[in-house]
Amino acid sequence: MSSLPVAAVLPDLLTALQHAPQVLLCAPTGAGKSTWLPLEILKSGVLDGKIIMLEPRRLAARNVAQRMADLLGEPCGETVGYRMRAESCTGPATRLEVVTEGILTRLLQRDPELSGVSLVILDEFHERSVQADLALALLLDVQQGLREDLKLLIMSATLDNARLQALPPQAPTVVSEGRSFPVERRYQALSAHQRFDEAVAQAVSGLLREEPGSLLLFLPGVGEIQRVQTQLAERVGRDVLLCPLYGALPLAEQRKAIVPAPPGFRKVVLATNIAETSLTIEGIRLVVDSAQE
Repeated sequence: MSSLPVAAVLPDLLTALQHAPQVLLCAPTGAGKSTWLPLEILKSGVLDGKIIMLEPRRLAARNVAQRMADLLGEPCGETVGYRMRAESCTGPATRLEVVTEGILTRLLQRDPELSGVSLVILDEFHERSVQADLALALLLDVQQGLREDLKLLIMSATLDNARLQALPPQAPTVVSEGRSFPVERRYQALSAHQRFDEAVAQAVSGLLREEPGSLLLFLPGVGEIQRVQTQLAERVGRDVLLCPLYGALPLAEQRKAIVPAPPGFRKVVLATNIAETSLTIEGIRLVVDSAQE
């Protein structure tokens, strides 16, 4: 895991957290900022209290917490847990808690000082919702009026540093360069004489016959996912696992889509645009965008 791109900037980030109340981190997708980095901050000992990490999406909050727990070799709810509306997986030993936007706002309303919390991480801040902006404003107010020792880490893959630095003008910015890989692009028109689900399933099954590896397929909604999954089931071999991925799925079903396929199998992940941010789906070699909103 230390080969992750964000590992190269960990010393600079820890130094910045020790000396500045707010720190900005710009790290591209897949750098390890949402999973590996929070655990390293916790392990470093530079902060003695609890860490709260804000994830804007429920699916990401569950799976980021589960991934960090897996890295520690623990069940979720021990050192790492999560909390969202109508669902909580935490315990008395939890030191790193992943929460959704509404939960963080309510925590600040109930306990403006965030007693026992040393660091709040705002992940995927470029998604910019009213709730996330409100959380940032409240946290800056808490730092100025109640908790000078509270630290704030704002991180994103596409951080608008110039505009954001106007809010905390003295905040140091740490940049992780990341890694890039060659990508081949192909374009294929869908048949006008077929239903959308049939045409997509035919194109995807054809690509699977031509190319090895697992595939990520972006679809506009749950209905399209279910219909394309039915069509694909008739067209692919037994070694291909069809894994839907959307927010309303149980955590166990979401994990099937995110973890690598078992030996001897490959998978097709049928996902909404929720898979575009916050999550790294392991083992994917092929990506198909249905070009539907």
